[in-house]
Order: sequence, then structure tokens, then C-alpha cells
Amino acid sequence: MSASAEASRASLTTGALARRLGVAQTTLRTWERRYGIGPSHREQGRHRRWSPEDVARLEHMCRLTAQGVTPAEAARLAMADDGRAPGRPTAAAPRPRAEGRTPGGFRDLPLGRVWPESRGLARAAVRLDASAVQAELRSAIDAYGIVVAWEQIIAPTLHAVGRKWSTSDESYVEVEHLLSWHVSATLRSAVTPAADSRRPILLACMPDEQHSLPIEALWAALTERGLPTRMFGAALPKEALHSAARRTGPGAVVLSSQSRGTADLAVVRALRTLEWGVRGARSHPLVLLAGPGWAGTTPEPGASRLTGLASGLALLESFFRTGAQPMPSTLSRR
Repeated sequence: MSASAEASRASLTTGALARRLGVAQTTLRTWERRYGIGPSHREQGRHRRWSPEDVARLEHMCRLTAQGVTPAEAARLAMADDGRAPGRPTAAAPRPRAEGRTPGGFRDLPLGRVWPESRGLARAAVRLDASAVQAELRSAIDAYGIVVAWEQIIAPTLHAVGRKWSTSDESYVEVEHLLSWHVSATLRSAVTPAADSRRPILLACMPDEQHSLPIEALWAALTERGLPTRMFGAALPKEALHSAARRTGPGAVVLSSQSRGTADLAVVRALRTLEWGVRGARSHPLVLLAGPGWAGTTPEPGASRLTGLASGLALLESFFRTGAQPMPSTLSRR
């Protein structure tokens, strides 16, 4: 057998690589188009094949993005490390700026030290400039990806607006509503779920929980990575949650609670009693608790707390690929 034939047998198709990495094939094509991180060699008239070196490079990139590195920087570092692209000085992260006045006739928002993009989003929001808000959000997600955009830009702005209206006779409620609506719309339009027959991850807010943006961000991040999800949004009734779990047989269920008044461990206990599969090999869903509402509660056996978007995404990716239950060290103490 020739050396080229042996190399071809050792390489992977795009579909096989996507399954190995847990991402969509369209994501691999997007990364190649945007960042140049594609297969090293091409043969005319044949499907693209990814060599072991190509696979290692993509795995390196995925590890970096799971740690919060932007896709563009992760691709550059992965290629530089194996000599495919010359290394360049790592671009410095935008430097935080001290709190200042926000134009548009409003008093300062309590932004503190944030990235410039967060300040730009806040300025657009307090002006009620819908087109500018939309542009700022899309620019942040395109530049940094879902995880970094949420944790460093979107969430700080939402928190500042929420703190402002809660301390100023609710004069900023309209700002929060406009910003929240556009954040939700942008997260949904930024990614497209792919058909997937694997056991899904169910995402839902607790029955009395109306604030769904944090779990919507998790949905977008999971979908961006090609993981199968089912999103049920705000205030899903307990009976409907159980019905959805019985019908889909999920690998994991994420329950979001933003206040202690909506955190109900009885719902968790009921979920943990569900099981499916053949006799002798029955399984239960992994239950993950997201949001500050669970702070101070002692998770039920088989339930763990997520500590943030990036770490929660990494935990779910690992669980989905290996089926391993998270260790007690993953529990949040906050």
C-alpha cells in the first residue's frame, strides 16, 4: 500500500471529525473559512480528509475555546503551536475602563470596570436605539463567540441596567426590557440547531422562574458546539417538565433559578426518580442546577451546580462525550 493510501486511511472525513469533536460540520467549515484552520492537504475530486495532525490542531482549538479563548485567537494559537502559521503576539484583551457618564440624558449606569464593548452596548441601550443595540450584540458574538460575549460584555451590561432600575424608582425598566428582548433575539438567531439523534440536554427555568436569559445563553453556547438540546424557556410547569423528560430520555437536565423563591429541590428529587432503558441497564438523567437561586441549597444526590457559562459548557461537553458523571469538586460553593 502506498504512503498516500495509508495516510488517506488514517485520516477522517469532515463528518467523522465533527462527531469526534462534538461540533456541527457547518462549524468546521465556518472555522476554515474565517480562520484558515482547515485540512492540510486536499485531493481534487475527493471529499476532504483530515489528517491526525489536523485533528490534533482542532482538538487544541476546542480546548482553548472551552477555556474562554475567542475562536479567532484559539485557531491562531493552535496553528502557531504546530508551526502551520507564524506566531504573532497575542492580541491584548480590551482594557477595562473606569465608570463614566453614559450619554443620552441618563445618569451613569453602575458599570464599574468593563470592556469597551459593554460600555458601547450600554450607551445604545439607554438611548433606546434598537438598531445600535442589535449591531453591538452581533458584533460581540461574531468577534468573541457566545461564551466570551455573554460573560464579558452582555451579562455585565444586563446586571448594570438591572441594578440601576431597582435603585431609581424603576425609571430604567424600559431600558432593561428593550435590551433583554434584543439579547434573546440575537442569541436565538446566532446559531442554528442541527438534526441529532443523540439523547438531548433539556434546558428549562423552574416553574415560577420568569428570567430565562442565562439559560438561553447556555442553549446558544451548546448549540454553537453542536450538542443536541431542547429549550423550554421560562416557567415550565413541573408536570410539563416531567412529561418532556419521559418523552425524550435526556442525558442531562439543566434547571435555572435566579432567586431562592423559585429554587425547589422537590422538582429535582422528582426528576431523579425517572429512569429509562432496558431492564438491568436503566439510566437516570444528570440534573444540573444553574443560577444564584440554588445558592445555599444542598444538591440532591445525582445533581450538581453549574458555576458559570464557560465551566458549565465544559462540564456538559465532557459528560456528553464520555458519559462520566461530574465529580463533587464541580459543585459550586457560591
